[in-house]
Amino acid sequence: MERLLQLLRENARLSTRDMASRLGCTESEIIDQMAQLEKDGVILGYHAMVNAEKTEARGVTAFIEVKITPESGGGFDRTAKRIAQYDQVRSCYLMSGGYDLAVVVEGKDLYDVARFVAEKLSTLDVVLSTATHFQLRTYKHDGFILNSDQEEDRLLVSP
Repeated sequence: MERLLQLLRENARLSTRDMASRLGCTESEIIDQMAQLEKDGVILGYHAMVNAEKTEARGVTAFIEVKITPESGGGFDRTAKRIAQYDQVRSCYLMSGGYDLAVVVEGKDLYDVARFVAEKLSTLDVVLSTATHFQLRTYKHDGFILNSDQEEDRLLVSP
């Protein structure tokens, strides 16, 4: 199953026939394995990796560090699940280090993200503080290098 998952991570558009050929099994075995992985919640979905700089789409992505007070009986989980429910939230992670949650948010513009932080995130009783960092450019995402068509800048090496 791990080899199948790795193939899907690399290229989810491979046909089941191609996957079976690469993994040395039958196409029906691949179909059955994928169905079981989906049923078990291992495979949650499939999506295309899009380079937003090459589209008309505009918007901003922010990475928000959130410090929270853990709740008795629930720790960080209840708050993290609540935050993850907001439509603007693309990802939410429990972190080690100087803050508790890393929240990835998408908005129409800077003000849209600022409103989300001010009106929704900061108003939660357990939120102690937030620090918002705006994404300026993406060089690599989920294993894909973006903007590789631009000439590579290398520093000259001198003896």
